[in-house]
Amino acid sequence: MQRVIPIVVLTLFLVALVVAVFPVPRVWTEDESAIETKLGLDLIGGLRGEYQVVATDEQAVTPEILEQTRTIIENRVNATGVAEPIVVTQGSDRISVELPGVEDEADIRSLIGTTGVLEFKPVPSDCALEVVQDAPQPACLEGVEALFNGTEIDAARIGQDQTTGEIVVNLELKATGSRLFDEYADEVYRFPNPNDRLFAIVLDGIVESAPSINAPRFGGQAQISGNFTVDEATNLTTVLEFGSLPLEIREVGFSSISATLGLDFLNQTILAGAIGIALVFIFMLLYYRVPGIVACVALIAYGIFAWAIFQFVPITLTLAGIAAFILSVGMAVDANILIFERTKEELRSGKNLSASVEAGFNRAWTSIFDANVSTLITALILYYFGTSIVKGFALVLGIGVLLSMFTAIVLSRMMLRWIVQQRWAKKAHLFGIADKEMSVDARGKREVAA
Repeated sequence: MQRVIPIVVLTLFLVALVVAVFPVPRVWTEDESAIETKLGLDLIGGLRGEYQVVATDEQAVTPEILEQTRTIIENRVNATGVAEPIVVTQGSDRISVELPGVEDEADIRSLIGTTGVLEFKPVPSDCALEVVQDAPQPACLEGVEALFNGTEIDAARIGQDQTTGEIVVNLELKATGSRLFDEYADEVYRFPNPNDRLFAIVLDGIVESAPSINAPRFGGQAQISGNFTVDEATNLTTVLEFGSLPLEIREVGFSSISATLGLDFLNQTILAGAIGIALVFIFMLLYYRVPGIVACVALIAYGIFAWAIFQFVPITLTLAGIAAFILSVGMAVDANILIFERTKEELRSGKNLSASVEAGFNRAWTSIFDANVSTLITALILYYFGTSIVKGFALVLGIGVLLSMFTAIVLSRMMLRWIVQQRWAKKAHLFGIADKEMSVDARGKREVAA
């Protein structure tokens, strides 16, 4: 096991280095766009859209409906990969949407502006050949009454068929939708021709999917298949979960917004962070000597791992996210300091070098674990109950804390275990203590009893 761990760690480091340095394509997407870290509104700007929720004769715009609409719009935008949107209500019927780094305005405008009339319609047998996915519903389907609408959807998730391995969409229906769907399935399942068992998922007159019924009863748990790609399945789940708005929304206007801070501020922040980290390196090298070198190497690895993870997730970096990253760097250094101070205490007590290092890690582990778990709990609370910007801070902080524990406990320990086996390392001053403080046994020689 002791030989396997270094190989695994080295492999992970090389993968992270490639992702962090070179433009690696996302091979799991259709466009195979490069893996990259996204920047927030405060750094690169984006788009601002304003929408009005339109009341009807039967339903006024209540604060509850306005908030529900805002939540659905935010979920729609997040589902497209545009992270950390700022979606807020204004007045009694307005919603403002600010999107960072958006390139294709038409797609986002279309997604947000969709009124969201989602219907599940049975397809008559004489109409089956005219139903085409991603096309307007044919005239023969316009007069067909829907089985139910999008309000009967409880959840939609991407899954995988256990038999074929293909990507599917798993659908959960509420009680009324489940009953109506089972009644329709029981009625049409006996038909031998699959075209006689079609039903259409229609959003604002566009056929999003037209699967066939393959069972007489589903009990509220249905599976939609059709040789989906990941992007197609993602789009369908977005439509199913966030398709229906309680009231129609009307676009008031779109405008570009400039970065509140800008890339110059980002460069200044990075420079300040680099200077701070360099000073930390100098302190660790001068005060802890060889363990300080280990800490510096671990921090460099920490930075590479973190940058790679930020691109994979992906995370939208705002000023708050950068602050969280720098804070987690400080926590990584703090963990190393606890370990090295414990190691020095063990050396002064008379233990040999290897035993002192192991005891240093073991004795410091409780303090490191308690401190980091407390921070993780705080990050989780901020993530689940905070706004989008606060969530970004919490996500970066949580990832940084977990990663700092890995580099401090696993990576630093692995390097120190190798170092203490070297003859040149058995010198007191290399570990930041005076020769007289380090026992003869700790230097690898036998102590002579008096």
